[in-house]
Amino acid sequence: MRSEPPGLRRSLGVVDGIAIAASSTAATTSIGIGMGSLAATVGLHAPAVLLVAFLPILGIAVAYARLNRQEPNMGSGYVWVGRSLGPWLGFLTGWVTLVGTLIFMAYTSAVTGSVFLQFANKADLHTVLGLDLDPNSTALSTVVGLLVLTAVTVTAVTGVRKATRLQAWLLVFEYVVLLGFCGWSLVTGSHAFQWSWFNPFDIHGGTAFAQGLVLAVFFFWGWDAAFTVTEETKDVRDAGRGGLIALFAMLALFLYGSVAFQREMSLPELVEQGPQALTYLGAKLADEPVASLPLLALLFSAVASLQASVIPTARGLLAMGRDRTMGQVWTRVSPRYGSPAAGTVVVMSIAALVALLALAIPKLNEMILAAVNSIGLTVALYYGLTALACSVRFRSLLRTAPREAVRAVLVPGLSALALLGIGAYLAYSYATMSDHFELSPDNGWFMLAVPAAIALTGLVMAAVAKYGRRSPYFRTGRGTDADAVELAGPTAN
Repeated sequence: MRSEPPGLRRSLGVVDGIAIAASSTAATTSIGIGMGSLAATVGLHAPAVLLVAFLPILGIAVAYARLNRQEPNMGSGYVWVGRSLGPWLGFLTGWVTLVGTLIFMAYTSAVTGSVFLQFANKADLHTVLGLDLDPNSTALSTVVGLLVLTAVTVTAVTGVRKATRLQAWLLVFEYVVLLGFCGWSLVTGSHAFQWSWFNPFDIHGGTAFAQGLVLAVFFFWGWDAAFTVTEETKDVRDAGRGGLIALFAMLALFLYGSVAFQREMSLPELVEQGPQALTYLGAKLADEPVASLPLLALLFSAVASLQASVIPTARGLLAMGRDRTMGQVWTRVSPRYGSPAAGTVVVMSIAALVALLALAIPKLNEMILAAVNSIGLTVALYYGLTALACSVRFRSLLRTAPREAVRAVLVPGLSALALLGIGAYLAYSYATMSDHFELSPDNGWFMLAVPAAIALTGLVMAAVAKYGRRSPYFRTGRGTDADAVELAGPTAN
């Protein structure tokens, strides 16, 4: 049996893993368009919520690194949960990961298009052929963003190493700009720093706290993309190193950005500006052309995160395709580029379709909030299941190595329970907050219906894989290359 899928090239290192994880997490995008949503939920306690959310996320990251050392597989949670908790839950983990990423790609495409339209407005180009170039228009932003999605798909197809190098350069620019403007705000901001911003007990209402935590989990989401290229990494341990380094860097950036925003902007300003908060910050601090640098950084971040999302999604589907839980189109590796080219193009096409479906919500900021709420619950689900899989797999350490069991069993288990508990509480809150269904991010039934539909379709697809495709995954709960990985020797451990 082969130790790696045919055609995939082991060419990546720690720096590449950091680039993929950091680009997928998209700190500049999260800060630039997410701080307004977080402020609307928890007020000026964004730093507190980000710190609290980081604790279970760190436990999840420890679980990923431990599982990856024993069983490096581009399917990550899909393979690990399938083996430890059962193939139905394993498939569901893979499914919600993929669908959540597709939704993310759809709304990020719209964000990217909106940034391009903002640049057009800055150049005094407000109408073209009688069409109003409104950056808050979901329809127009989506059309422009889909053109960008097509371009980044081309770079993802032509080679993952080339793509990671592009992401690294984009990250350098956007972080320099983000650090510079946030540092400027910290020094000159007119709103006094308050330690109460870091006190989670000052947040009023359990629902607001739970929703804030889910939003904060979404901020951190993406670091696990480093594990989807583990079979293209020279040393499989580099995937864990890259993911953990990126995760701590994201925490520092999020705390830095949240405090800087609140030093410069009042709560009403943050809420009102919504997805244009970073652009507003640039205009408030500087004159043109310097004022446009944050907008350019946001554009680079959105483009990098789009590309970083295409790469792991195609590889996750390749892992499922080689297990016959998904179609064989996902397993086609380009002999020229050494990448799953066909699957990458199909992923882009599906994301484009989801973006077009999102046109049912006409305002961009409302569409973003709806997407974030939906993805946040699905992320809590698959992170929680993966961490539980780690606790179950290494539970024997409780008897043989109690100290090691703290990292491999106790920490992942508590982190999983925390995320799953938050998700369950928030789902209950959504179910009881509205008395009718409406396509609105303020409607509880709508916010619950989207993640529920994702989970339900996952179970349907699992049934198709088991009874229709007769996938061996549902007999063994193991990925196709699991035996080969275990025989790979010291490198795999």
